[in-house]
Amino acid sequence: MLHLAASRQWPVHQLDVKNTFLHGDLAERVYCHQPAGFVDATRSDHVCLLVKSLYGLKQAPRTWFQRLGAHLRSIGFQPTGSDSSLFVYSSGGALAYLLVYVNDIILTASTTQLLQRVIQELCREFAIKDLGQLKFFLGVQVRRNTSGFFLTQAQYTEDILDRAGMANCKTAPTAVDSKQKLSSDDGELADDATFYRSITGALQYHTLTRPDIAYAVNQACLYMHSPRTAQWNLVKRILWYLRGTINHGLVISASPSTDLKAYSDADWGGCADTRRLTSGYCVYLGDSLISWSSKRQPTVSRSSAEAEYRGVANAAAECCWLRNLLQELHVRVDKATVIYCDNVSTVYLSENPVHHRRTKHVELDIHFVRERVALGQFRILQIPTQHQIADVMTKGLPTPLFQDFRNSLCIKSDHAQTEGGCKRQSLR
Repeated sequence: MLHLAASRQWPVHQLDVKNTFLHGDLAERVYCHQPAGFVDATRSDHVCLLVKSLYGLKQAPRTWFQRLGAHLRSIGFQPTGSDSSLFVYSSGGALAYLLVYVNDIILTASTTQLLQRVIQELCREFAIKDLGQLKFFLGVQVRRNTSGFFLTQAQYTEDILDRAGMANCKTAPTAVDSKQKLSSDDGELADDATFYRSITGALQYHTLTRPDIAYAVNQACLYMHSPRTAQWNLVKRILWYLRGTINHGLVISASPSTDLKAYSDADWGGCADTRRLTSGYCVYLGDSLISWSSKRQPTVSRSSAEAEYRGVANAAAECCWLRNLLQELHVRVDKATVIYCDNVSTVYLSENPVHHRRTKHVELDIHFVRERVALGQFRILQIPTQHQIADVMTKGLPTPLFQDFRNSLCIKSDHAQTEGGCKRQSLR
């Protein structure tokens, strides 16, 4: 949404809804005790029948969203099937996108007049405050310039470091050691497992604007059930790295291109305990990184080709969702989505419909990649390993390669020049 707004030079505003849950109309019959200080002395044993929702009711979030959705539909917006919290307005060439998270709303429109008209319509129905240009949303600081948006969580990073008692810690060049493979038996049990979970959970939200720590945080999250000193050392390494890159953030660059490109990689047998693979992908819309993942898969692969094929299937599934979302945003998707992987066998598997002896055990749902390739929606291409950006999502890398890939992930310092988008490796 922000990439499209930056590319089209649309205004982006943030709205705040006051007393959000009090706007909902209850469909269920709910009673409550008479509030303290307002008890009827003649009927003190009576209860109140609620007409509107109150804070604390289980129904409150749902009733508020139903009320908001009904009003948005009445003024011409339609919810998208890809994301129920995203609404689209389209009339006579005019477009507007509205994204809601409880009481926080991001609104962008093709013209300032349309944006103001939508705000006025919302204000007639709800107590809404227009906070102006988008600057701070759900802990993410947003800065806009002529080349796009810069998203950072610098203050959030400071808060995490303070909570961990590492506000003045040393720095590290990478978020994880390139040779480190953690096991659930490494080290002694952590003294405070709750504290470990708290810091790791906070880091998980930090990956919203820092894809360069996605793999390291994924590894830390695998041991939340029983953290040990080795895992805590990994978390401290992540914090050291964040201390040295506290002003870094995600760049969303304006670009006329709406082509989707993805990079997929898998670390076969990377888990020291289960031998399961870790797969990762990075998806770009034009020059902007818009989706990424680092995840340990639930099954063991029998070969590196199968591991890479599973990784490509995960990337293809994400791209299918993004293609549908772009179409609902009235963005034409004419070209096939290219997915780059560094395994030749995976390219052959995605194009050849013959069931080989070595792939009989592979689940049928993964073979949907072949169907999409046959329909012309996807192209699976090989890429040299040294240009495989998704490597940063599946393993620890040497410092020079990690920093090179970090630039390709659209991660920049707020002091760096962001004009011209992010430079990725040439594939010539």
